[in-house]
Amino acid sequence: MRDVTLKKPSYFLVSLSNKTNLDLCVKYSLAGFTNSISGIWTFLEIRDGDFISFLYGARAHNLYTVERKEAIKNAQNLPPWAPITFRISRKTYYFPFRLTLNPIRKLEEPLVRPEFAYVAENLLLRGGYRKTHFQGDQTTLQNVSQMGNLWYEQVERLKVQGYETFIPKFVRNRKLVLPPEIFPLQEIILQALVRQFLSENGNLNALLKLIEVEDLDVDKLEVLGEKALPEGHIDIIIKEAIPIGLSRKIILEVKMGKALDRDVEQLEKYVNELGTECIASILIAEEFTKSVVQKIEKQRNCGLSLVRHSLRDFSPDESYTFDQLKEKIELGRVM
Repeated sequence: MRDVTLKKPSYFLVSLSNKTNLDLCVKYSLAGFTNSISGIWTFLEIRDGDFISFLYGARAHNLYTVERKEAIKNAQNLPPWAPITFRISRKTYYFPFRLTLNPIRKLEEPLVRPEFAYVAENLLLRGGYRKTHFQGDQTTLQNVSQMGNLWYEQVERLKVQGYETFIPKFVRNRKLVLPPEIFPLQEIILQALVRQFLSENGNLNALLKLIEVEDLDVDKLEVLGEKALPEGHIDIIIKEAIPIGLSRKIILEVKMGKALDRDVEQLEKYVNELGTECIASILIAEEFTKSVVQKIEKQRNCGLSLVRHSLRDFSPDESYTFDQLKEKIELGRVM
């Protein structure tokens, strides 16, 4: 039986595009994400019980827990946010993916504080807000939990009646894509899938055994999404939540299809940049070119493992919910 023991709640800063939307989010203790692949990605990354703050003007606003998640049908004209039309693409987006929030602390803190270093580094290396959300580590959450003051104000809940909800699904056959209810299964969704899969202690422990790393306690680890470095962006990083003396890390690169030589080279750059505290690296892909396999064979004991992902009993013409995909995913070592 699968061990579904979860890690501690995650912490995210959710980016907002303008002050009007920030004010509406704060007023109603509500977060919303667009009917785009970035919107559904953010909606899936954040789980019930996770913590979030709003990010606007290089400041973190308030601390909330996620009380409820909803995907709303025909949300084009539902309050509180007006649809957004982007100037370059001319595409208009609305907000079907929503989080009902429970406010915990009232704060407005600049990201230049050292307590936000983990998130601020990601923000700076990405050149600004060109990302819907940033995940903080447990240290960031602990620091934010001591900022500002407890929230004592009455929450004004948005009253919307008569709406229907749906569970978003994913499909490989692009002819069957119908946003916001059915999206293509893209790489960023797979990365979110792997991160949450490994956030279950049993699955993380199985992966560590698979790559023969035996001296880490899964109860003391956290699995985080994208980590920015000057050399690029690590897809997933497994690190000690409360490092003492050492800050050991394992980095993962997740590819949807076939892994190429350049993916190995990219991982090697990340390892070199992180230094000796990066104790292992993993390239996860559906397939590997012969040259990738041969290169790793020649460099045995290099600390880089090849792991194949697969989705059990997956049909490209069927659509699946995120939770169904999480039940289907399997990881197996190639070498």
